[in-house]
Amino acid sequence: MTDLSKKSIVLRNVIRTGLYFVNSVKYKFGSIFCKVNEKIVIFSCFNGKSYTCSPKALYEYMVKTEKYKDYKFIWVFKDIKKYEFLTKNRNTEVVKLNSKQHRKYLHKAKYWIFNFKIADYIKPKKSQVFLQCWHGTPLKRLGCDLTHFDNLLNTTKGMKKRYKIEAQKFSYFISPSRYASEKFISAWNLKEIGKENIIIEKGYPRNDFLYNYTQEDVDRAKQKILGYYYLEYEKNIKKKKIILYAPTYRANQHQTGIGYTYKQEVDFDKMREELGEDYIILFRPHYFIANSFDFEKYDGFVYDVSKIDDINELYIISDMLITDYSSVFYDYSNLKRPLIFYMYDLEHYRDESNGFYIDVEEELPGKIVKTQEELVNEIKRVTNNFEYDEKYKKFNQKYTYLDDGNSSKRVIEEVIK
Repeated sequence: MTDLSKKSIVLRNVIRTGLYFVNSVKYKFGSIFCKVNEKIVIFSCFNGKSYTCSPKALYEYMVKTEKYKDYKFIWVFKDIKKYEFLTKNRNTEVVKLNSKQHRKYLHKAKYWIFNFKIADYIKPKKSQVFLQCWHGTPLKRLGCDLTHFDNLLNTTKGMKKRYKIEAQKFSYFISPSRYASEKFISAWNLKEIGKENIIIEKGYPRNDFLYNYTQEDVDRAKQKILGYYYLEYEKNIKKKKIILYAPTYRANQHQTGIGYTYKQEVDFDKMREELGEDYIILFRPHYFIANSFDFEKYDGFVYDVSKIDDINELYIISDMLITDYSSVFYDYSNLKRPLIFYMYDLEHYRDESNGFYIDVEEELPGKIVKTQEELVNEIKRVTNNFEYDEKYKKFNQKYTYLDDGNSSKRVIEEVIK
């Protein structure tokens, strides 16, 4: 989208309306010649960017379960060569995003299993089942719940409209808790359109792994992520603590032709001075963030793990998580490990950007810090004095009580009857 369209709401809406009309006609015409197959399931994560999250968990449950041996599984990716290994699994095909094969299977697949908002013009037939997995328990306000929205590409009104359009497509919507169900119902306006009963409150399939992983999984993930440092890690620096730093994107940080960018607010030079002897940092930005990061000067201290598909691999090898407003902390809390919230722009994010559903200072199961000095001190403190206290337990009892390692089974049995 050009700089002009970014600045002009009217022009932006005209362009979007024109594109919607053209794509919608093409999509509807293509569907005429495709009959729905009751035993085809199509999966996609983050619009073809990765193999992860609840679609991955649900697929892996189905592909190893005898009951679904006659089903065909379609995965959609931007880079199909990277995921050709999936074709070794039973009845699995990999197709390229926006290709003829992709469109064909959108028309033919009985079941759609996605974790993101799809294009407005893509709509399931009445005989198709769209399972929206979403990708996190909401901390930030979403869709129809937004009261203000500091975004360069969308107005608050426009964002609410898109969520309402999307809601009409859903057959089912996964939820990990009563709290999340309430927020999803309001964010997508489900009650108003008579769809509040589509919620499947069975826990998050993607968190099954956090209850079922083995030491072999940990060793494999360390070797994959630490690369050639793995042997050194095993021999010499095994006592170092691994920190996962996973910040979210900022809606007001967007560059034309690039996408959402992230202004690094951590001084890794000072961090290395303070922590380099005892810690390793895994840097994992939000999947929206398009700019790359050069950590060559921090070789052996900071690892850019933005290309690792499944964040679960990062969870299980890390000793603590640092985040800001990303929903990753809900999932990570299943491990009952230390959490630190580096919210250097808390007031702006709360009052001028998305805003929050919960009182972060009252409920978060970890300390909020706003300066780098506080961050370093808190890292050292939780290393030596972490306690899974009553506040943390209360948090899990409210937000993750359904996660137990068997959510995938419960969800699939609800959707495919």
